[in-house]
This record gives sequence, C-alpha cells and structure tokens, in this order.
Amino acid sequence: MLKNNSSNFINENKFVKGKFEWQEGYGAFSYSHSQLDNVYQYILNQEEHHRKTSFKQEYISYLKKFEIEYEEKYLFDWIH
Repeated sequence: MLKNNSSNFINENKFVKGKFEWQEGYGAFSYSHSQLDNVYQYILNQEEHHRKTSFKQEYISYLKKFEIEYEEKYLFDWIH
C-alpha cells in the first residue's frame, strides 16, 4: 500500500519527469529518534552524496553495517 500510495502521490504532483514506479523489491532500515537530524542531513545532501558513492555501494554498506546476510548475485541485477 505504501508503494502504491506514494507513487500515485508522486505522479499526481509531477515530482519527476515521466512516470514514477517503484522497483519490485525493497529494503528498509530504521534509525532511532536520536539519529533524526543525521537522517535529515543525509536526505538534504543525498544528491551530492551520490556523486561520490553509488546507490549500489551504499546499499551494500548498509547491509554490512546492519549485519544483514545477503548474496550479491541477487542484488541489483538491473544495475551493471
């Protein structure tokens, strides 16, 4: 429901060029309330941040940081 509602909201408000769609899978990471300012700062600087670090690199670093088991061959088969 979250993906459906958010994609409808994004498309209705034309926040992106073309039609916005979520990818099939997803990942979610939570942070404590004490980290809210860090999360806000990350979001504000995300565009600049991703000029230096790819989304794929960052996602894998979160999997490692949160000690989530994964097999890289199943991640990002659409990114080469």
